[in-house]
Amino acid sequence: MPDFQVIPSIDELRKRPAVRALEIRFGASATVDALRAAAGALRRSILDGLSGTTSHDAAERIEAGAATILDSAFTRSLEPVINATGVIIHTNLGRAPLAAAAIERVAAVARGYASLEYDLARGGRGSRDGHAEPLLRRLSGAEAAVVVNNNAAATLLMLAALAAGREVVVSRGELVEIGGGFRVPDVMAQSGAVLREVGTTNKTRAADYAAAVNERTALILRVHPSNFRIEGFTERPTLGELVDVGRRLGVPVVEDLGSGFLADANRAGLDEPSVQETIAAGVDVCCFSGDKLLGGPQAGIIAGRSAPLARIRRHPLMRALRVDKMTYAALEATLVEYASDRARTTIPVQRMLTATRDDIRVRAARFTDAVNARSGWHAELFDGFSAVGGGSAPGVELPTTLMSITAVGRSPDALDAQLRGATPPVVARIERDRLLIDLRTVLESEDAALLGVLMRL
Repeated sequence: MPDFQVIPSIDELRKRPAVRALEIRFGASATVDALRAAAGALRRSILDGLSGTTSHDAAERIEAGAATILDSAFTRSLEPVINATGVIIHTNLGRAPLAAAAIERVAAVARGYASLEYDLARGGRGSRDGHAEPLLRRLSGAEAAVVVNNNAAATLLMLAALAAGREVVVSRGELVEIGGGFRVPDVMAQSGAVLREVGTTNKTRAADYAAAVNERTALILRVHPSNFRIEGFTERPTLGELVDVGRRLGVPVVEDLGSGFLADANRAGLDEPSVQETIAAGVDVCCFSGDKLLGGPQAGIIAGRSAPLARIRRHPLMRALRVDKMTYAALEATLVEYASDRARTTIPVQRMLTATRDDIRVRAARFTDAVNARSGWHAELFDGFSAVGGGSAPGVELPTTLMSITAVGRSPDALDAQLRGATPPVVARIERDRLLIDLRTVLESEDAALLGVLMRL
């Protein structure tokens, strides 16, 4: 007969120092559940004839099993990682890293209560959708602005508030699919707007838009193709030409800018329209992301004329799509960096966009010296390219210095897996059977941690 008497009671196990330490770390309830699960596993092993024979052995096995169960159950799936891929706006890695000022502001606002919906001047209830608006107006030139939780939400809200039940004229060449399989026609359908396609995939003229306008038309929508390029035999009206059509026919023109760019696009070498240029062209409303080229938190920003923005604020979806105090804190702090002309040096995305190949080579040289000093390891520098990523500036390649790392007896895939399993995890890339590290997307404050990971391998 199996001897289950060697299994201590839960009460006895809880008196052990290591189990008391588990209770302090994970709480009594979770620890007791883990002890019971580990004891159950031991009973099954006794039935299989695989158990130790003493109570001391049994107690140690249950204690170790409970610790393993608790470590697994309490592991946080969201971890900070070092992005060594060279993809600046990496959607899988959380897109834009925040500026130091934004991080500090989030911590300050999250630490206690905040004036999210409280008017300090009047001493009464306020409105949360006014946060960040003065800065957005100043930076974009728009008459009004509101913030929602991402740009897909901004597009949905804009269409629902301004075009539900009516037609929206869109070029066939702009019916794009964004990340995760979300398509512009699907978003329009959810908003209640009716899609009116014009032109062809490669050619759409201003006259096509004008010919499609009728008494049921609510908007002319322009979608910036931020995640692809159509080249060759193509034609697309300028935004100014669309605005002229809209004004002549009395139809508002709105634009989904996608990435959004508040900085000088030419300075960063990107062929991306800026928010300022779009507003100056005369659109009634535009929307864009806060966490892509702007370099702030995940958010969708809607900016434009006061009248349509007032309708958007009043729409029932506004409450469902609104953002919290931490998003406003991070966004306002990010916008302050732009308004103070510091963004190029303080916003990580802007620094990464403007870093030169030589800048990166100087940093990478320090890594190669350290790696090559280790027996069996070899690091080499060569010219390559980084990507903007995040559906922004497709086809744009940023000259960079890449570092390839090889180790005796380890394949690139094995090295890649070890880097991902390190503390902190490092995400690199593999090209042509080589493990590559691009320091463009590694924050300088992370250099020491990255080097430490490489040395520990």
